[in-house]
Amino acid sequence: MDLLRYDFGYEWPWTWGHMIAAVCFTALAAGLVRVRWRRAGALCAALALWAAAGAVIVNLVLGFSLPIRLPTERFLASVEGRVLDAGAGSGRSALMVLAARPRATVTALDIFGAEYGIGGNGPERLMANARAAGADPRLEVRVGDMRAMPFEPRTFDGAVSAFAIDHLSRADVEKTFAEMARVLKPGGQFLLLVINQDAWVRTALPFFVHHGYFGGRASPDRWRSGLERAGFTMLEQGTQPGTLYFLVENATR
Repeated sequence: MDLLRYDFGYEWPWTWGHMIAAVCFTALAAGLVRVRWRRAGALCAALALWAAAGAVIVNLVLGFSLPIRLPTERFLASVEGRVLDAGAGSGRSALMVLAARPRATVTALDIFGAEYGIGGNGPERLMANARAAGADPRLEVRVGDMRAMPFEPRTFDGAVSAFAIDHLSRADVEKTFAEMARVLKPGGQFLLLVINQDAWVRTALPFFVHHGYFGGRASPDRWRSGLERAGFTMLEQGTQPGTLYFLVENATR
């Protein structure tokens, strides 16, 4: 039922596109087999199976319609504090923190543009999803740019950013990392999640091969070096389906 609980606003090509393709290819395969075009029918049947698999991957494995699963229990192990979600969008990463750390509060920051496949992207949708999770009293929404954050230095105990920073240019990534180091308290943790070109993504979303400013496969070495240049110390690196994550600590004083 969680698939129907939230409205993260992803437009229909993301959530329904594969299923529509599966139905169309299935109908076409049946028609081609009926007129004895068996090879073409077999090709359409194979495409229908790929599309059906893509629908399962996008909606259940990658969870486009669900809050993100916290990839590491080491993040904010004290389970309380003030957390920044940079590039929060419609709330999948904010709800990740609110659910996993019930004594923490989250400040969700986003410019709320419409360029990233979320229709009607705005603070109202994010707050509605927080209400659906019963966590809205612990969420504050701010409109702003993560490349120039509207916060005082050393404001937050922790920070997350999921599938937002990897939309930026190399120079803007460096600006965002520097801003993250500025607004985090010394020793504060930053959990970064970016798209990983793993088998799940390559199967369901092969056009993601050029996603992000690194293009192709996400490069752990290049992300690590960027974080370290900004003053972060690496604590953990890992993956979950479709995701490469880094947990770092602010080493600036």
